[in-house]
Amino acid sequence: MNIKELIPFLEEKKALVKIHCARGSEDEYAPKKEFLNGKFKEWQEEQTKKNFERQYILSLIFWGKDEWLFAGIYESLNVKKNDKGRYIYETKLLDVANEFIGRAIFVFKNKNKFRCSYPCLENYIDNINLLEITRETAKQIFPGYDKVNVSWKDLANCIESDSWKTALENQKGVYLITDISNGKKYVGSASGKNMILGRWRSYIQNGHGGNTELKTFNFNYIKDNFRYSILDIFKYKTDDDTILKRESWWKEVLMTREFGYNKN
Repeated sequence: MNIKELIPFLEEKKALVKIHCARGSEDEYAPKKEFLNGKFKEWQEEQTKKNFERQYILSLIFWGKDEWLFAGIYESLNVKKNDKGRYIYETKLLDVANEFIGRAIFVFKNKNKFRCSYPCLENYIDNINLLEITRETAKQIFPGYDKVNVSWKDLANCIESDSWKTALENQKGVYLITDISNGKKYVGSASGKNMILGRWRSYIQNGHGGNTELKTFNFNYIKDNFRYSILDIFKYKTDDDTILKRESWWKEVLMTREFGYNKN
């Protein structure tokens, strides 16, 4: 099924619509992450150029190779240039096909390989075909304790999602922070209120979480270079001494006292 069959509005208004093939320049999944955290509209409204010079915007988010998630149809109301030289759009989500937002995934193969992120709809409408409509709206999913390996920015985006909060707030554990600029590591443990969730929230708040060793870093440096992963998890009833012993063991194994950021 073609997109114009699923959403007739697009065929009727195609000469007034710009497609936004939303794909991050540094992180191609950046708009996907923003959508999953309910911030896509704000992300889309900040542009480096006047990219939405038509009445409507068909928002498609890069989901995978040739696959795009439908994120809604917006009306462009106004645009202003801010003091940083960026164009800030004012947009309104139309009440059109909203039942498919976060559910409809389309196959769209652009002959320009998406170097053009803002094509005119009439030139490509026949190339956008429905792949599937999922039963549930796409949302941020916790990947599993053994698969957590996220940057500070990604952690800040996902830590308050329901699945991440549920997974982290009832688990004690030992975690690893890696500085990607030099490979140095920091091993920490979480056993207090809200356990890993509470500990990692403090890193999002100020970067150092109260750790003396990490207070020496500029917060922006931390945001750009620190990654977070989990080494061990324990049930909430596990005594704290067990957690501290495992933390010490990991420090020895990874030699973070000698070559990392641990000082004790």
